[in-house]
Amino acid sequence: MSKVFAERLTPENAVVAMIDHQTGLLVSCRDQDPHLMKANIRGLSQLAKTLELPSVITASMPEGPNGPIMPDILEILGDTVIERPGEINAWDNADFKGAIEATGRKKIIMAGIVTDVCLMFPAISAVAEGYDVYAVVDASGTWNDTVRDAAMMRMTQAGVKVTTWAAVLAELMHDWRSEKGLELGGVLAEHTSYQWVYDSFLASQNTK
Repeated sequence: MSKVFAERLTPENAVVAMIDHQTGLLVSCRDQDPHLMKANIRGLSQLAKTLELPSVITASMPEGPNGPIMPDILEILGDTVIERPGEINAWDNADFKGAIEATGRKKIIMAGIVTDVCLMFPAISAVAEGYDVYAVVDASGTWNDTVRDAAMMRMTQAGVKVTTWAAVLAELMHDWRSEKGLELGGVLAEHTSYQWVYDSFLASQNTK
């Protein structure tokens, strides 16, 4: 197995890119339940904040019909947004690409609305320039399952690592005994059915 596929994510080598999670675009997402998608986006944002990962947020023409970035992301990661005047592929925007480059990190944890454009295009472009991209498809969304699946296949063919936010969290945590293990477990519990396991653990700790 190539080292690039086996090398792990760490809090020291990763940057998060949240691309075009805009209110006007979110309305069109039908490949997953909207409440679940919102929980996944919040989960990804919260794990980034918990681990103090550098995060880059961008929006495509937010003054137009695409609308502003969803408030959940701004609430968690801050309100600095790179507004693109017209580029569809965020990687074509010098400010966005420059913000990624400025971190000095080569692993990009990337999510976007819609999956087959806002996520897929910059993911493939970044891989072509030597970055290791983790496409978080459950914190992204698009028109329907067929469109999502086609985007996942094309990204995989290009060397993008298709993943989920919970898998990213676990890989970054690495060990439950890590400094942020309990806090990350709380993030997972807040947004998934892992809540039952987490509650059981906390209850057992209170009885000791």
